[in-house]
Amino acid sequence: MSLTNQKLQQMANALRVLSAEAIEKAKSGHPGMPLGMSDVAAVLFGKYLHINPSEPKWFNRDRFVLSAGHGSMLLYSLLYFMGYPDITLEDIKNFRQLGAKTAGHPEYGHLSGIDMTTGPLGQGISSAVGMALAEREINAKFGDDLCNHYTYVICGDGCLMEGISEEAISLAGLWKLNKLIVLWDNNNITIDGTVDKSNATDQIARFKAVGWNTISIDGHNYDEISAAVEQAQKSDKPTLIACKTTIGFGAPNKCGTSKVHGSPLGEEELKCMKLQLGWTAAPFETPAEIIATWRAAGQKSAALYDVWQKAAAKNPEFMNFIRNTLPQNWNKALHELKLKAIKEQTKVATRKASQMCLENIVKYIPQMIGGSADLAASNLTFVDGMKTITAADYNGNNVMYGIREHAMGAIMNGMALHGGVIPYGGTFFVFSDYMRPAMRLAALMGLRVIYVLTHDSIGVGEDGPTHQPVEHLVSYRAMPNINTFRPCDVVETAEAWQIAIESEHTPSILALSRQSVPTLRFTTGENLTAKGGYVISPAKGIAQATIIATGTEVSLAIEAQQKLAQENIEVNVVSMPCQELFDAQPTEYKHTVLGDKPRIAIEAGSRYGWERYVGLDGTIIGLDSFGASGKGEEIYAHFGITVDNIINTVKKYIQ
Repeated sequence: MSLTNQKLQQMANALRVLSAEAIEKAKSGHPGMPLGMSDVAAVLFGKYLHINPSEPKWFNRDRFVLSAGHGSMLLYSLLYFMGYPDITLEDIKNFRQLGAKTAGHPEYGHLSGIDMTTGPLGQGISSAVGMALAEREINAKFGDDLCNHYTYVICGDGCLMEGISEEAISLAGLWKLNKLIVLWDNNNITIDGTVDKSNATDQIARFKAVGWNTISIDGHNYDEISAAVEQAQKSDKPTLIACKTTIGFGAPNKCGTSKVHGSPLGEEELKCMKLQLGWTAAPFETPAEIIATWRAAGQKSAALYDVWQKAAAKNPEFMNFIRNTLPQNWNKALHELKLKAIKEQTKVATRKASQMCLENIVKYIPQMIGGSADLAASNLTFVDGMKTITAADYNGNNVMYGIREHAMGAIMNGMALHGGVIPYGGTFFVFSDYMRPAMRLAALMGLRVIYVLTHDSIGVGEDGPTHQPVEHLVSYRAMPNINTFRPCDVVETAEAWQIAIESEHTPSILALSRQSVPTLRFTTGENLTAKGGYVISPAKGIAQATIIATGTEVSLAIEAQQKLAQENIEVNVVSMPCQELFDAQPTEYKHTVLGDKPRIAIEAGSRYGWERYVGLDGTIIGLDSFGASGKGEEIYAHFGITVDNIINTVKKYIQ
């Protein structure tokens, strides 16, 4: 389809007007970026972006990420004009209203043309690196006919100021992800004023320094935009296209200023803009010939889709791969590992138990891609047979992220969003703070991403309180739609891994210990970790109390139980590896597990949150402060996380 500059201008103005009208109707929104980047968007979507609105989840489509998610109305206008069936003019008119698909920022899952949830600046461009990496990795396995597409990003100054962008673009340059093309809305404006008031970075030099191809253009010149995209498509590196634009382009009195960034134009300015653009159609009406041009652009890749579909249909292995279909009996070896641990009474740290699990998982699930933030030797995320992905060979299943937790989290999101990848990544539990925003987005989008977070408590020891997570367990338990596992032995670790892999719409945290723990489970018939909490060691007689514990503290609880029994004091010991899953159980089951006698919870972390399990008649052995520096066992004793303290506490509460 040939698009003249005149047609492109009409298409761009249609984007401007519809976006501005929707924002004005909502009395809320960010018109500056949609108005400023409409020319770029018209060229990109009209001429180059390979998508199929009739089959919006076509695997080999180009991916598009609106990293500057505050400009969401631009994306909604694009999806409407391109002919996506699940967005209507009524949806546009309901922009930012409760229950509308057209939320204030693009929400993955609300509309089929949204490839990720964006808004927290820097996350989009960083996750796009993960999408581009997944594309190259799958291309290396199956070839150009089945996986060969671009990842395009529109980002703004804010995305490039956020530190995560530096982590991500440096990896993209290292990996030579040449099918990643970023279009930077270089308008020199942020909410508080001009960019030079807060940033003097030479972005072109910055991207060049980390191995990117860079191009500078006039973002309102259609010929320059087209030439830049075509040049970027031929590059052997990722490309930054710096599009010099005027924020709020077309709004005669507010363009080029921060006034147009985050507030509606106002009725008078909108009227003036339409007059300046020569737009005479009624509100929310677009001339039929312009809509026809847009709809034709939406169908430009239909023939490519048909060719791909025929090729894909001949390759069931590929189809199963991209659907993340788990091989039949993939967990057989994992089950055998549990049996072996019980038989041999394996005593290892749960981080080592996790590695043992991975040895029995990775070779059976081809979509698994692991990695670590330069801590693989400590997180034990790498197992024999894994191969590290490099720019010279993408056909691997291990990613060396370097010391870049935040980028790792976002890149894993991008890989999961792309499809054909089940990502997991490791760091110390305390350093998960560096990637929390990406983890939150994974939970919000409902992605299968797995976090291997080791050194899970004050048991870290000599590294001191900077490396000892205290508030982390409770903080992730407070986050919706993320499962936080703290397993007590090999069996629970294997069960947690199985749940994490089978949870298609929920990310999972595996909080794993540095110190060794004995095997405490003696049955494998049912995945008890899936219940979140269960009686791991029942009283031999009538229980006088219930001890609830997680992770390494479960073995302390059982040892205390045995010593109490010698004094004719019987207690139940409950292992609660996942509070989220326990909370989802029927009320009757929860009451049966917890019992109606005094309850004592023990965890080498913050006490906060355990109140809902122990009630007013119980207590919590844990921390109300940060940790300390010293040997792990000495720190445990210092904070009262000992068998003797458990025994004394039980005696106190049953009197």
